[in-house]
Amino acid sequence: MMSEAKTKVLVVEDEASIRKFIAINLERSGFAVLEAETGEKALEMARACRPEVMVLDVMLPGIDGFEVCKKLRDEMPELIIIMLTARGQDIDRITGLEIGADDYMVKPFNPRELTARINSVLRRIERMKAPDDEPLVYKNLVMDLKSQKFYKDNVEIELTPTEFAVLKMFMSNVGRALSRNELFSAVWGKNYFGDLKTLDVYIRRIREKIEDNPSKPKYIETVWGYGYRWCDR
Repeated sequence: MMSEAKTKVLVVEDEASIRKFIAINLERSGFAVLEAETGEKALEMARACRPEVMVLDVMLPGIDGFEVCKKLRDEMPELIIIMLTARGQDIDRITGLEIGADDYMVKPFNPRELTARINSVLRRIERMKAPDDEPLVYKNLVMDLKSQKFYKDNVEIELTPTEFAVLKMFMSNVGRALSRNELFSAVWGKNYFGDLKTLDVYIRRIREKIEDNPSKPKYIETVWGYGYRWCDR
């Protein structure tokens, strides 16, 4: 009987002690871990080995983490990217999310929390792969749950795993106002302790991808003081 393949995680961190510490703890949690110390090496290994997850430090020699994230997000939209940022650097977190990161961790952090964050995203993806689910269709938009693909006017639009999960929540609740807490809990999990501003960044990113005019959205409507609603017009 063949053993189940381990999830591959590429850890990108230039400080060897931190990188090894992360790698050891992820290996203990059952992941197959690859390591890279520069942005250039990260791009090379990601393209060659096709990991499912990347733990990516922002501050790297040469190509920094933001540039690595932008390049790989275009090439590998299915890749889960968790960025590591310095304490207090809010702009780094927002920038990382805006260019396509799925989550972020602030240094120093508990390695168990990193493992929990990775597993949370992996579970989220598995939940969306229910084989019997029919496509979600709204006018000119189609979400194919089996293939994990999204189309507008029959043209595929690349979505990250988290963007797909957020959009699925909206298309499953057409016309219903969803509070920011409800959306956050449904996508990230009830035990996830993160910043609600993360959701706002994702809404902005999704609008840029699916709206004809993101500044005047016709699909995702803001419900001021509450949350968002998928318009039924």
